[in-house]
Amino acid sequence: MSGRGRLALCAYAATLMAACSMLPLVDPVSWMVQAAFLLAIQCGVGALGRRVPLPRLLTVAVQLLVTLMLLTVAFAREQALAGFLPGPQTVVLLSDLLSEGADDVSRYAIPAPATAGIRLMLVGGVLLVGLAVDVLAVTFRSAAPAGLPLLALYSVAAGLSDGGADWLWFLLAAFGYLLLLLGEGRDRLSQWGRVFAGAAGPGRGPAGGGLTGGGALAPVRTGRRIGALALGIALVVPAALPALDGGLLSGSGAGNGKGGGGGTISAVNPLVSLQNNLNQPENRQVISYRTNSNSPQDFYLRILALDQFNGNEWRASTRRLKDVPKRLPSPGGLSPEVAVTEISSNISASSSYRQTYLPLPYPATEVRVGGHWRYESEGRTLVGDGGETTQGAQYQVSSLVVQPTSDQLANAGPAPAALQREYTRVPGSLPKVVKETAEKVTRGAGNPYEQAVKLQDYFASEGGFTYNTSVNSGTGSAAIGRFLKDKEGFCVHFSFTMAAMARTLGIPARVAIGFTPGTTQPDGSVSVGLRDAHAWPELFFEGVGWTRFEPTPTRGTAPSYTLPDAPSGDPAGPDRPEAGASAATPVAPSASESCPAQERKQGECGNTVAPGAVGPTDSGTPAGTVAGVTLLVVLVLLLPLLPMLWRIRARARRLSFSAGRTPGDVTARTLAAWREITDTAWDHGIVPDESLTPRKAAERLVRLGRLDTEGAEAVHRVAGAVEQVLYAPEPRPETGLSEDVRAVRAALRASVGGLLRFRATVAPRSAVRVMWAASERRAALTARWHLPRRPAWLRRPGWSRRPSGQEG
Repeated sequence: MSGRGRLALCAYAATLMAACSMLPLVDPVSWMVQAAFLLAIQCGVGALGRRVPLPRLLTVAVQLLVTLMLLTVAFAREQALAGFLPGPQTVVLLSDLLSEGADDVSRYAIPAPATAGIRLMLVGGVLLVGLAVDVLAVTFRSAAPAGLPLLALYSVAAGLSDGGADWLWFLLAAFGYLLLLLGEGRDRLSQWGRVFAGAAGPGRGPAGGGLTGGGALAPVRTGRRIGALALGIALVVPAALPALDGGLLSGSGAGNGKGGGGGTISAVNPLVSLQNNLNQPENRQVISYRTNSNSPQDFYLRILALDQFNGNEWRASTRRLKDVPKRLPSPGGLSPEVAVTEISSNISASSSYRQTYLPLPYPATEVRVGGHWRYESEGRTLVGDGGETTQGAQYQVSSLVVQPTSDQLANAGPAPAALQREYTRVPGSLPKVVKETAEKVTRGAGNPYEQAVKLQDYFASEGGFTYNTSVNSGTGSAAIGRFLKDKEGFCVHFSFTMAAMARTLGIPARVAIGFTPGTTQPDGSVSVGLRDAHAWPELFFEGVGWTRFEPTPTRGTAPSYTLPDAPSGDPAGPDRPEAGASAATPVAPSASESCPAQERKQGECGNTVAPGAVGPTDSGTPAGTVAGVTLLVVLVLLLPLLPMLWRIRARARRLSFSAGRTPGDVTARTLAAWREITDTAWDHGIVPDESLTPRKAAERLVRLGRLDTEGAEAVHRVAGAVEQVLYAPEPRPETGLSEDVRAVRAALRASVGGLLRFRATVAPRSAVRVMWAASERRAALTARWHLPRRPAWLRRPGWSRRPSGQEG
């Protein structure tokens, strides 16, 4: 097997070893077999392209195309052209799967189920990392930087895992990287023929005459040093990253609600540990509150609403966030004719409860909380900004107790058209039994309100359903169909299924996530624990707004307006809030226009694509943000042009030398012109060979560059001037050097195609001299201050060393 073949195998093995760190995250682990098989095909395509041989960039392009085709066959075969060619529908499906996978990652505790979205993220991620490693280590023969994608793959796993055997996966990934470095070292060494050892040590025979068995080779020692440095960086750098909680070898960071004390309880998405919380052996307190409500049984603490159902899951829509107003706007759809009473509550979150969303009674009208929070108006939720969470938060909330009568609900008019379209959508994958059951259960109902009450009663008491928190918590179409058949589940199944059935009947519906009212304590406060985590459906009725229903048996309380002979009228006036639970000092809303990383994962920032979404209402973007964004855009646009700008500056400097009066001036001017010709030829694809004399180099440039007569004469004149200033007893100034340089450049540009001319202008190869100059300065500092030597891959190749006295 050739050296590159062995190196390709090392790259393949190193990628798989690093990918093994992802195994504890998902169950079952069959995705790894699929990833290994597809990765082998991808690496084989690269090996074949290098053997042909194809140009490097074309080899990478072919590997990228094959990777996309492999993912198409594996995850979107039915939407592909001819079963394997990616088309527009394929791209849409893969994009949807990635979005669903991102939501699944935040929803499920570890080990997460291997859903289609999670499998695509895992397999696609391994293929992309494998491609990066193969391109860097094999195609471009630079294995040292290939450790970065391997480190990224392991870091993701370390950041998501619960600890345990993290050190084992780290050692496996590190071994793969060292194997890759050793493979590259042997490949480079093999290009020099038979390998000889260094100086002889005791008992090793004559100095300099031993073969490879004589002792440690310099490349092996270099590989060890590079490996030790990379592993040290892998340990030190992540320790400074808050996402990894103490480094790559640390144990679990934030908890997920399992087990006893310590750590945190909830993750970003409230569904992550809902089922785990319900199954906790100890109902550990997460929230304590005091309220002056006369209906404590209806005091649900709501976190957010899930209003999109795509067949695989329920999730929150992508909507714009804005600063928290002093007084929240009136709830949508609420008529002044409906009886409401405003109450006040003091709420304190436990230091062990860390959640991005702020639990609030619905509908809240005013929130006084410290920290940085943002407001989403459609769901009336508050979202932490810049890492803000509920951990230890204390806040005051004013909210409305809405008490519609059964007559008001029964006589509710049609919902607005946009809201009706958005909140009655159901996916095509929803089993027919859902709509058939909904129509059967609600037969005889005279209006949507009566249909909703019949649905609630069917689940809560009349349908023979059993509450069981040990059932698999799937929320997609298949899980809903299975739940209607088995009639066993917990709040997630009851609420999601009722909402889906209501939508099939044309009733706008969504699912709210939060906590039931909790347990009253002897001191008058109310304690909300882990087992109070809950999900319930909200249905929209014009004139009343979003209205809570309770289909889950033995959980929470059924609203009074859904009970027979429901009392109507205004409740008694609320008492004043009790003293005791202090609230944080009110602060101005956050003016930051940034969206937190947690919200990007949940899709809670940016413009909504759903009809009827609320548009931005911010008063304006701060001047500092505008300046920062403008500077960032300028930098992004300027960065790719830096090589071209450096090249223009270098050319102008080299051709601006005056004739001068001293021999040194004559030499500098002539050598600057020769360097400009050399770099111009390099930009057009002729790599410098500074082992040649100026005359031989000129002949080579004329031959490889296919220069015309005028260009050939010009390059020979400059080469003659270089010989004269380097070897003549007294340098003699030459005239017309700048014109000769321009003539050579024009001849080179005329001899190549438009694409190569464009690259020579925008991305000149000779711009790498900037990196070499920085490397040489570092070498000087190394010699002066005894710093560690730079890695070998940053040092200039031997053919690029310039003659003494040559201008840079």
